[in-house]
Amino acid sequence: MTSAPTGGRTAPRPTIGELVRAGERSFSFEFFPPKDAAGEEQLWTAVGELQAYEPTFVSVTYGAGGSTRDRTIAMTGRIARETSLRVMGHLTCVGHTRAELLEVLQAYADAGVHDVLALRGDPADGPSAPWTPTEGGFHHAVELVELARSFDGGSGRFGVGVAAFPEKHPGSATVDDDARVLAAKAAAGAEFAVTQLFFRPEDYFGLVERTAAAGAPDLPILPGIMPITNLGSVRRMAELSGTEVPPEVLARFDGLSDPADVRRTGIELASQLCADLLAAGAPGLHFYTLNRSRATREIFEALRIGV
Repeated sequence: MTSAPTGGRTAPRPTIGELVRAGERSFSFEFFPPKDAAGEEQLWTAVGELQAYEPTFVSVTYGAGGSTRDRTIAMTGRIARETSLRVMGHLTCVGHTRAELLEVLQAYADAGVHDVLALRGDPADGPSAPWTPTEGGFHHAVELVELARSFDGGSGRFGVGVAAFPEKHPGSATVDDDARVLAAKAAAGAEFAVTQLFFRPEDYFGLVERTAAAGAPDLPILPGIMPITNLGSVRRMAELSGTEVPPEVLARFDGLSDPADVRRTGIELASQLCADLLAAGAPGLHFYTLNRSRATREIFEALRIGV
């Protein structure tokens, strides 16, 4: 997307948050930086296949403790340069001083990436481990939101998204505390949020209601969708994020031993979840692709969202 000239001046480039808030449904895809040549080929295949759906944006994750910093920046920059996609990089407080975070923001700007998902990030021992901030760094994601919103980098302001938790974050006391934290991020300048994976519409809409009651009724919250194509893998990911795979969902897989049957059931469940979310007013869908496109494409086909 390029800026349009207005009266001899260049109009400001809209942030991803502004695009999400524009009123049309937002569809987005999340990737992670590959570790080797085979993984890179798989990623680019997925990017090419999903680009045809004209997503509002795509995002690239940032490894625990900043472990994929250089690969994440390189990947987001390459997507920005070589495709028509709008790309958002992730950024975490874990393992970084304030000065280092400014360096990362500048690196993103230099790579042509102008939107970030600002995250506190998880401790090295997992999300349930005690939080210890980096000396010279930040304690909370809200501080990172403020830093990113105030950063220019020579190419204009940054757009900022944040994470949200339909079920209680492992480090929080209550779901109401989570909602208050999300509202504080909105007050600091976050323009939209993306949720962790979840499996029940009521969990998502409960979060929306709590966030509105906490003071952020206008914050768009995109539901994060991860279809179950491998039950064991998804259960492990859910556990790490503090999410429950509900008993009624698990019951749908009882007696299924063929991986193809598991996969088909997982796609059916995800498709129904997406349909219910959109029908009840969710502003869009954010897909955790695991660098593969097939499951997402099948859900789009079930929803009759075509290219």
